[in-house]
Amino acid sequence: MLERSGPILSVSGLTKRFSVREPWIARMLSRQPRRVVHAVEDVSLAIERGTTFALAGESGCGKSTIARCLAGILPLSAGTITFMGADVTRQHGRTDMRRRHLQMIFQDPYASLNPRWRIGRIIAEPIVTHRLLSGRDRIKVRIDELLALVGLSPQDARKYPHQFSGGQRQRISIARAIASEPAFLICDEPTSSLDVSVQAQILNLMRRLQAELGLTYLLISHNLAAISQMADNVGIMYLGRLVECGPAQTVFDHPQHPYTRMLLDAVPDIAVPGGRRQPFKGEVPSPIDPPSGCAFHPRCPLADARCARQRPPAVALGSVSVACHAVAAQCENRAG
Repeated sequence: MLERSGPILSVSGLTKRFSVREPWIARMLSRQPRRVVHAVEDVSLAIERGTTFALAGESGCGKSTIARCLAGILPLSAGTITFMGADVTRQHGRTDMRRRHLQMIFQDPYASLNPRWRIGRIIAEPIVTHRLLSGRDRIKVRIDELLALVGLSPQDARKYPHQFSGGQRQRISIARAIASEPAFLICDEPTSSLDVSVQAQILNLMRRLQAELGLTYLLISHNLAAISQMADNVGIMYLGRLVECGPAQTVFDHPQHPYTRMLLDAVPDIAVPGGRRQPFKGEVPSPIDPPSGCAFHPRCPLADARCARQRPPAVALGSVSVACHAVAAQCENRAG
């Protein structure tokens, strides 16, 4: 029996590391130590039903790795995943309930569609795989319904992916994702490869489907404007860790973490053309050799000696949690 109350998905201590070591013989001859990429480190979050949770951050911060771990594509190095009331951390294959109830929309719609299959067969695959309907006529009716739901024509079912524009392909990807009647969609940069006007159309379509079908979204995007339009809650990531998390409007209106402030300061503001901005300092450290303590301290204007020694714990500031020694100290001073 699937649980219908509480968060639809919760993650505790999610950690993912990749080994990049050379073959054993080569490593023994060169006497090199084992090398590990710290892709995601100790991430915990909860996503409520019917809401949109967004992950934001620079490229390489671990957003897509989290998505693939949640979808069961990658195994966890540590941590637990609870989905619809069930622990799915070690589920796989046909026993994994995520195969039907959790689906993904990928960044490149053309690469995620089989170029040799007609659109009708692509959309029908989840229906047939999960045995949701039987009989060719009933499946065809459902395909027509799904195409109409995403703004395409039933006649498009006989075409191939290369006969569509980028925005239309993404609509097809969305139709395939909802064909299995999922409860949760992971949207990994779903509009980044599309024109600006088409991006707005896809985002509006996603919002409409969420309202009509009761979907829950995990949205991964570099586009902070899209996140502010779509997300109820947002998590800001830096080098595999969550540095700030809370209601999207609160985080954007009153950012607390220095990294969040830098991200928002980099967004052009038409109301203040030519305004002074605080540029990013330095380069993102290597996840193979991350800095000690707070990973952001080599680039942070508020860093002190403590930041280099000790990793800051997440501190609750109202509805927002922030992992920053300086922010925590400022709050303590105000309270005192």
